[in-house]
Amino acid sequence: MPRYKLTIEYDGRPFCGWQRQANGPSVQAVIERAVKAFCGEEVTIGGAGRTDTGVHATGQVAHVDLSRDWPADTVLGALNFHCQPDPVALLACEKMHAGFDSRFSAIRRAYRYRIVNRVPPLTYERGLAWHVKPPLDAEAMHAAAQVFVGHHDFTTFRHARCQAKSPVKTLEFFAVRREGDVVVAECASRSFLHNQVRSMVGTLRLVGEGRWDAQTVREALAARNRKACGPVAPPDGLYLTRVDYRPVSEDLAALAARRWHAAGLAAPDAADDGEA
Repeated sequence: MPRYKLTIEYDGRPFCGWQRQANGPSVQAVIERAVKAFCGEEVTIGGAGRTDTGVHATGQVAHVDLSRDWPADTVLGALNFHCQPDPVALLACEKMHAGFDSRFSAIRRAYRYRIVNRVPPLTYERGLAWHVKPPLDAEAMHAAAQVFVGHHDFTTFRHARCQAKSPVKTLEFFAVRREGDVVVAECASRSFLHNQVRSMVGTLRLVGEGRWDAQTVREALAARNRKACGPVAPPDGLYLTRVDYRPVSEDLAALAARRWHAAGLAAPDAADDGEA
């Protein structure tokens, strides 16, 4: 049964998030309906990240198994046709080895947050960026963002209903820069906690406005208490931009290690799959 890797772009405004839910439309459900319309198969697709209500993506990744060995270009064109008129587009489709998993094979997820920092209200970008009136000191925000980089307990910056087993994550980088009226925040990690990026960006806004400094952010992180977090940024400006994967040889080795582990055996020299 061929497995396909799908790279997906979507406007998150009409959806209750990536994951299929009973209480509203989801991106996952749109693509699954497109698969059924294309080839008649009822499938469950796996995604690399479960974006929340209103969060967007320019580089979400999913995988799907189909019973027939279709050319990747055929799958790409058919799914794009059947996803319409929903604001979901497949940017790429490629065949992968059977062990590829869009979630567990991932080694890095990158997010971008856009703040439009001007006095006039948003027009065509309403719902696609966070409108914050000036001033915002992007350099101070960048300096404070470095507090988050590294291996930390992010309890302060996780949603109260976060289901992750551990609040400890390793943030690889966090950069904030100004591009005209737009302040862009970008960060990457193997995985994130529920609401972590929006919680960090909302806290950095306080720094940009001069109400907090880097030391205050450091104290909030050390508190390991959700009440120490600044106001959470809205979903409007958040985009899942990229998901990176390990080489095929390493992915197959990690898959073998997981199978050994599931069987209760120790696999010598197996790569640590970590938490996705």
